[in-house]
Amino acid sequence: MEYRKMENLGISTSLLGFGCMRFPTNADGSIDEEEALAMIDRAYQAGVTYFDTAYPYHGGMSEVVTGKALARYPRDSYYLATKLPLWSVKTIADVERIFSEQLERLQKDHVDFYLMHALGKDRWRFAKELDVLGYCERLRAEGKIRYLGFSFHDDYEAFEEIITSYKWDFCQIQLNYMDKDTQATLKGVELAEKLGIPIVVMEPVKGGSLANLPSEGINELFQKVRPGATASSWALRYAGSFDNVKVVLSGMSTMEQVEDNLSTFAGFEPLSDEEQAVIEKVSDALRSRVQNGCTGCRYCMPCPAGVDIPRCFGIWNQYHIYENVNEARWNWKNGIDEANKASNCVKCGKCEQACPQHIAIREDLARLQTELDGITG
Repeated sequence: MEYRKMENLGISTSLLGFGCMRFPTNADGSIDEEEALAMIDRAYQAGVTYFDTAYPYHGGMSEVVTGKALARYPRDSYYLATKLPLWSVKTIADVERIFSEQLERLQKDHVDFYLMHALGKDRWRFAKELDVLGYCERLRAEGKIRYLGFSFHDDYEAFEEIITSYKWDFCQIQLNYMDKDTQATLKGVELAEKLGIPIVVMEPVKGGSLANLPSEGINELFQKVRPGATASSWALRYAGSFDNVKVVLSGMSTMEQVEDNLSTFAGFEPLSDEEQAVIEKVSDALRSRVQNGCTGCRYCMPCPAGVDIPRCFGIWNQYHIYENVNEARWNWKNGIDEANKASNCVKCGKCEQACPQHIAIREDLARLQTELDGITG
């Protein structure tokens, strides 16, 4: 197993981290506890020392199962991370209640890595107003938290504001070869390294979209260079090739995924220059599958009929890039309100007059509504 040192903390963690958001489930949606524990056992025995969960994962049961699994090992032999859901916080009393509940679920007297969950500009400002970090510092003084950090979902400007406003022990960002120019971006990776703040990577395989690449010969680009290597292993190696990335989280759902990831990190090899070039070719091939050139600039908004045009195009284009039917189905059912869907378009043409990309918006909205309804109906 590859290990990386967090110099600012004086500790070393396994480069592969076990993400506990996607445990195997039973038919009723509950966690298949027997299989989940077997998977954690296998990872732990192979040298994985970083386990990441959160208050809302699996309806609150991820912390319970993770805690039960880790209770069988010496407490100083692994690092446990969980997160504070700021969206559920109105007062410091809420923080106190949630943290107490987390320790009870986890069956632990302390958490090693504690994160402000899904921090963005608005949540960060709320946390400052409430002095959430002041409370967390008191928890650290009591030995209940060892290291403080945040997970992030916003743009680079928000990332820069957050990471430079407090002496964080670590940060957790989304990073993969398709998202390097979104959210924190590679500029954020560089900034964190400059500040001496280690990075934990989430979504290195983009929720599974980079594990099963679409047809048209895209995966063959990988196979020509490393026959037999999975698409997932390429994505994980991309994230682990950055020196300041200390943990790459993988949300594993099957023992097969555990074994593949252990194989990738047992004799970890950063991407070579040749392999980086292949990654670029794969990225270009995937991006070429978009259905239109919407950049999300929102010049077309607001729509008089209430259609969220960029969101509709985003779901549609992502579906065609990755052919991830399950993700597209979920996004079309749950990620956008009916009032904002393309079916509400009245074909007034105002959007097309404002679009700098000169997209045939009305025609594309009709196409995507029919197509996405077809996979969700």
